[in-house]
Formats: sequence, C-alpha cells, structure tokens
Amino acid sequence: MCAPEVVSPSTRSAARTAAGHRWRDGSRAACLLAVAVLVGYVLSGCSGVPAGPEADKPTQTPAASPTASTESPSPAPTRIGNATAAPSWLGTRVLPVGPQGFAAAQQTPPELRNRSIITVDDLPPPADGRFHATVQAVPAGVLARSSWTKDCPVAAADLRYITVSFRGFDGLAHTGELLANSRAADDLVTVFQRLFAEGFPIERMRISSAAELNAPPTGDDNTTEAFACRPVRGQQGWSQHAYGLAVDLNPFQNPYHKGEIVLPELATAYLDRADARPGMVQAHGQAVRAFAAIGWKWGGDYRSLKDYMHFSATGG
Repeated sequence: MCAPEVVSPSTRSAARTAAGHRWRDGSRAACLLAVAVLVGYVLSGCSGVPAGPEADKPTQTPAASPTASTESPSPAPTRIGNATAAPSWLGTRVLPVGPQGFAAAQQTPPELRNRSIITVDDLPPPADGRFHATVQAVPAGVLARSSWTKDCPVAAADLRYITVSFRGFDGLAHTGELLANSRAADDLVTVFQRLFAEGFPIERMRISSAAELNAPPTGDDNTTEAFACRPVRGQQGWSQHAYGLAVDLNPFQNPYHKGEIVLPELATAYLDRADARPGMVQAHGQAVRAFAAIGWKWGGDYRSLKDYMHFSATGG
C-alpha cells in the first residue's frame, strides 16, 4: 500500500492560482466563440446566405434541362411559296414498256396535276439571287458523266459546258447546267437570262448520263436539258439533242404527244393546253418569244405531233 502524497501549502496555493487562470482563459474563449456565432447569425439574416462552413462553398446554379441536339441537319422544307416538296415516290415507280418501246400513258397522279415542286439544288445557287452564267470547254469529269461517247454525231471539242441561273417554282434563284453546241452556247445564255428576268419557273436543269437516258421509265421526269446523245423518238436518225442544238424545257408541264404516246407518261393532265399553269410553254408566251429571238423553233407548232417541251435550231 502506497503512502499518501504530502502536498505543501505553497504547492496547493500555486495549483489554485493556475486553475483560476485556466478557468478565466476558458471563459474568455467561450465568450469569444459566443460572440462569433452571434455575429454570424446577424450577417446571415442580412445577406440571406447561411453562415458557417457552408458559406465558404461556391454558389452552384442548377443544371439546365437537356435540350435536343443541334447537330442534326434541319429538315427539308415542305412548302416554299406555292411550291411543295416532291412526293416520296417520285422517280421510283417503274412503268412497263410496251412493244413500241414506250410505256402506256396514264392518268396524272393528284399530286402532279398542278406540279409545283421545290427545287433541290444540284449546284450551289447564286449567293446574291441574281442571274449568272458561265460558258467553257467541257471539263473531263462533266463529259464522263454525260451521255457523250465517240459514237455521237458531235465532237466533244464542239460542245460547251454552260451554267445559268434559273428561277424555281419556289421563286428562288438556282443554278443549272447544260451541254450545248458551241455555236449555240452564247445564244442559250441569252434565252435563259430572259426567262430568269421574266420569272419563268423551271424545276430542274442538269446533265443526264447515258444510264439515266436508257433507264426504265417512271413517267414523271421534269429535267430541262440540251445535249442528249439519242435518236429522234421512234426513229433511227439522230435527234437535234445529239448535236447539242435542242433544248427540252420542263418536260412534265410540256409533254410530247403523238397518238396514244405521251412522254412523260404521267403528264396527261398537261395535254389540256387551255388550262394554263406555271411552267407551261404557251404559243406567243415567254419561252416561245425568248427562243424565237435566237432563231429557234418550237415543237408545239408541229402538225403531225406536238412536242411542247422542244426547241431546236433547225426546227427538227
């Protein structure tokens, strides 16, 4: 058993003194802490921001709601002015060809009885919306995608690659392309400049390949073009198109008609020439006058048949 420790009076006095100092220091710290908390609450009430450790954290804004991606392309317009998008089936319904080499004429689908289709640009449209034209030797790539071969009745060197502005059924300016005989190139620029200025609508103007010319018919094509290495319809001799000396203008609105043959085959609604609609070539109208000014004749004046789309330098 250990003996009790003896503490002298002086030691007890020193201990009481130290304890007093600790109590006073502790009380002072407690008071300072209480003051700090009180000040924090006062500031919290004034600013609306909670005091204490959370006040040191950065303010966070709630995340925005997810939005649809803007990377996908805008949908094609379904209507511009009086023009509408092409029917989804356009150019896909192949027609059976009869013994004469043509498909039978058919009733025009309702969607095409007043055909006014938004132009899909094959070439960049004019940025300023005005008429522009170029005439140059035919680039090798353009010749390769055309219907020209060495068997055609015109040399490649005698053809010209032409670009011209045209007014679509949508009222907008677009850029078309033609292959034509070098002798007619400048005159054709003059014709299409006049049609552009007068607002004559054209749906599409591009160069067709041999595969496209010889493809099974769908009866709904409407491509304006000049050079096409092919014979006269139903004959053996070369067409004036094979020389680059003819233009077919809006074939659907201006069909070929001979007996029971109508080309394009679905364009029968446009045989009624008294029912004037945009894009139709009319006697003494804009297109006839424009081509007549360069000495070209219109197939609508033929007696044995009517080729309303056709203009040529020789009348053939």
